[in-house]
Amino acid sequence: MSYSVGQVSGFAGVTVRTLHHYDRSGLLVPSERSAAGYRRYSGADLARLQQVLFYRELGFPLEEIAAILDDPRADALDQLRRRRDELRGQIARLEKLVDVAERAIELQRTGVELGPEERFEVFGDVAFDLSYATDAHLKWADSEHHRESLARAAAHTKEDWRQLMAEAASWRAALLAAFDADAPADGAAALELAEEHRQHIVRWFNDCPPEVHRRIADDYVEDARAFALVVPPGEQRPGLDAFLREAIRANAARIEFRGAAGPHR
Repeated sequence: MSYSVGQVSGFAGVTVRTLHHYDRSGLLVPSERSAAGYRRYSGADLARLQQVLFYRELGFPLEEIAAILDDPRADALDQLRRRRDELRGQIARLEKLVDVAERAIELQRTGVELGPEERFEVFGDVAFDLSYATDAHLKWADSEHHRESLARAAAHTKEDWRQLMAEAASWRAALLAAFDADAPADGAAALELAEEHRQHIVRWFNDCPPEVHRRIADDYVEDARAFALVVPPGEQRPGLDAFLREAIRANAARIEFRGAAGPHR
């Protein structure tokens, strides 16, 4: 018995786009094709998908998962032990930051003292990583845009943050819908989403000309902590960060072209 992409998506709780990505990368190639050329997954394919999802849950990158599953010389036990030790190290580091992070979230990042229930009400699943905030401050310390962003964020009230996060959640839902529908990164829908993202930054944090927006987009791909501020890990899909970056780059090029063309255009 075999199963369609849609059925497997429902069984496993992954998107059709993710299954397509796994197929293209060679990580999970369906064993069969229907007469019309559609993917069909066997029981063995489903078993492999379970292994893939297990390793993904542990944070293994896709190329390492492929090596573990496909290379008979790969020692899965050693890989798991190494990952376990890495996770323990991360847990120990994060435990040291908990108290400091709580204060930073309440006072520095929001400028408003919030209790745990209020903080969840405002921010939901979006987590502020203090280590990223520190690194970002060091990276952009000389940037006027960064200084403006910190100053404006500190001045936001609880109601400001509630409205800001509601806007961000609505935009995020539209982004995920466009991505799951295989919308092109340089298509009209993606360009509109990129421009909405830029205007959100302008409205709530700092001026965001195209070159600044490009740097922000690069950060989303290069640093998972930055992207987690936009899309919580539980909502992310493989390739979503790159899709957003390409949309932002295309929109930035569009804005610059319009500026170069002048008002007569």
